[in-house]
Amino acid sequence: MAESYIETARRVIGTEMQGLGLLTDSLGDGPANGLGDSFNRAVETILGAQGRVIVSGMGKSGHIGRKIAATFASTGTPAQFVHPAEASHGDLGMVTGGDVVMVLSNSGETPEIADIVAHTRRFNIPLIGVASRADSTLIRQSDVALILPPAPEACGQGIVPTTSTTMTLALGDALAVALMEHRRFTPEHFRTFHPGGKLGARLARVADLMHDDMPLVPEDAPMADALLTISQKGFGVTGVTGPDGRLVGIITDGDLRRHMQGLLDHRAAEVMTRAPRTIEPGALAESALAQMQDRKITCLFVVGDTGGPQGILHIHDCLRAGVV
Repeated sequence: MAESYIETARRVIGTEMQGLGLLTDSLGDGPANGLGDSFNRAVETILGAQGRVIVSGMGKSGHIGRKIAATFASTGTPAQFVHPAEASHGDLGMVTGGDVVMVLSNSGETPEIADIVAHTRRFNIPLIGVASRADSTLIRQSDVALILPPAPEACGQGIVPTTSTTMTLALGDALAVALMEHRRFTPEHFRTFHPGGKLGARLARVADLMHDDMPLVPEDAPMADALLTISQKGFGVTGVTGPDGRLVGIITDGDLRRHMQGLLDHRAAEVMTRAPRTIEPGALAESALAQMQDRKITCLFVVGDTGGPQGILHIHDCLRAGVV
């Protein structure tokens, strides 16, 4: 009886896990463990580069290379993928003397990588080679050789790149994270390189979304002025400031209803809710949204260290930005 789909899936994943285990074991320290020593030298080589990491590879290795380059770029290591065939037709001009080139090839003998490898040798550009064969042309030409441990491909016939591409991808991720941690790359840095999507939204700061044109009136303002400000600004509230410019209160629709009788005879200080809930400009927008949902309010004033209002954040601003 043929192997079930689930059995096939388990066999494939198990084979690739074994390959990752071999890769992990090969990364020991010391000269006896070639990959561990080479990994350290690869990190140091990239850290010492004045330019970018140019990643290249053909076929499946190229797809893995694009992902590695993207991971480098989004975690503080400038990187770019260059297709080896396009490199042979002019794109070698993208590779400069200050760069580091990382070439991926499982066999190390892919014909299309020959020109980019030769270019690095001609202009003394550091070359990091990633391959499975220690005696391959790529590895012999490389300044830093990252040799993948021998592991069977998960297809069972040894012809479809599966385990080898998984190990290459994991090795690229390991390099990216090692570089990221050395550079003390923070979520704030990641936000700079990744402002879009769900991850960017989660890392958005209140200062990124708040409005500078705030509804504000002084404590002694007549309620007629406060109502005009609420109407003009469109937030449904107005902040109230004291003589020193600090935010001392807020007037909401609830305050208006509670003082409906004789409302226009009052001053802002007599109607406002004192000590309103506020937030700092450096706080995560995710935290601001949680506060507004928890308190069942629609706005938060943003105040600095001195207590002065710097902006106002509406719940719709968070939702439009994808903060959920």
